[in-house]
Amino acid sequence: MIKKLIILRHAKAEQDYAGADHERALTGKGRKQAEAVGNRLAETGIVPDHVICSTSLRTRQTLELAMANLPVEPTVDFEESAYGADPDTILDLVQMTDPEVGTLMVVGHNPAMAQLASLFTGNGSLTSFPTASIAVVDLEVEWLYAAPGAGDGSILG
Repeated sequence: MIKKLIILRHAKAEQDYAGADHERALTGKGRKQAEAVGNRLAETGIVPDHVICSTSLRTRQTLELAMANLPVEPTVDFEESAYGADPDTILDLVQMTDPEVGTLMVVGHNPAMAQLASLFTGNGSLTSFPTASIAVVDLEVEWLYAAPGAGDGSILG
């Protein structure tokens, strides 16, 4: 059975926030981007069964707005370790996913999301993975063995 991994960078967040980075909220543009992500996933029929989401406010808001447009609500794990994570940490979280999950979405931050998208899509020269970008990877292995080269990926938007 092919597994599907969705890599999503959070939508546009406030730049000049005086508080902690973890608590930066989405801008108006970011809210529209997050809604568009949900629409795009619904249009393509790519709906996650499960989501791993960073605990930051902007990733949680991105997820909430995107999921509002999907036909099914996935289960969600809010992972503190996904905030500020490197690609290896995100990959570890993916590899610990329940084997019953068919489509997994990870909502996180750059540079890790851009680096993972680049590795999984085979685009080693990926220089841009803007806010609300989505990469989709069809994996030919169980989550435990998920790694770059274990499937085909593309940038959805």
